[in-house]
Amino acid sequence: MRKNFIASEGGVHGKAFLGRPQLQNEAAQLLEEGTSSATEKDSPKVIRLPGPVPDYLQKHYWWAYVHPRAVRFWDRQWLINLILFGNFIRLRDQALAEFWPYAYGRTLQVACVYGDFTVKLAERIAPGGILDVVDVLPIQIQNLRRKLSNPTPVRLHYGDSTGLDFDDATFDQVIVFFVLHEQPVGVRERTVEEAVRVLKPGGKIVFVEYHRPVRWHPLHLVFLEPILRVLEPFSPDLWNHPITEWLPKNRTPTAIRKQLYFGNLYQKVVVTY
Repeated sequence: MRKNFIASEGGVHGKAFLGRPQLQNEAAQLLEEGTSSATEKDSPKVIRLPGPVPDYLQKHYWWAYVHPRAVRFWDRQWLINLILFGNFIRLRDQALAEFWPYAYGRTLQVACVYGDFTVKLAERIAPGGILDVVDVLPIQIQNLRRKLSNPTPVRLHYGDSTGLDFDDATFDQVIVFFVLHEQPVGVRERTVEEAVRVLKPGGKIVFVEYHRPVRWHPLHLVFLEPILRVLEPFSPDLWNHPITEWLPKNRTPTAIRKQLYFGNLYQKVVVTY
């Protein structure tokens, strides 16, 4: 449900588009638009330049996040809600409830999210606070810029979740919304490790993800697992392993809370340090 494309650490790489001239041209156009408009007054600032698109995104998620037509097709609120079987608003609001009434200080969102998730999160940022959003796909950053109003407390960053360009203990809270199930285990471990690294003492990380449903769940019995294995090949890990398994061992949480939704198909895990 998530993901990125216009500025990372070294320019747009033709290889990232599987050698398709049309994709390269559209990427170049997006990059030009993004960098030229980033200096407009009160517009969301885009920080850093883009780097290569990770291989796993190109191989498994080009149809959902990388291709410009994919972004235009999938980023529809009703469609995302349909994919989540009518649970998008509920899960969005459950994540935002962790920042009630406001998210104070600095907040990090790891990866862009289709739908109005970031727009609603930005509304929760307290006066003087900042929401930083990091994504490795430039097209996702550009797409998000178009959805944000001006002025906005949001800063956009081209970057990889496995190597965040922030100092240790930078953020008061971190949100990871439907990201981990799209990552191979090694990438997932590094993403969680980096989220913990940049979190301040006393801060919390909010994960919202898939979870193994109860045995009698009709979607589980009929077709859900085979579909996920084809379209979301890394998602079974979230069915078979708790998110806490990927927390780094060099830092001990002070509290862990877990809530399940829709017959246990979805989970929210809140980790406080």
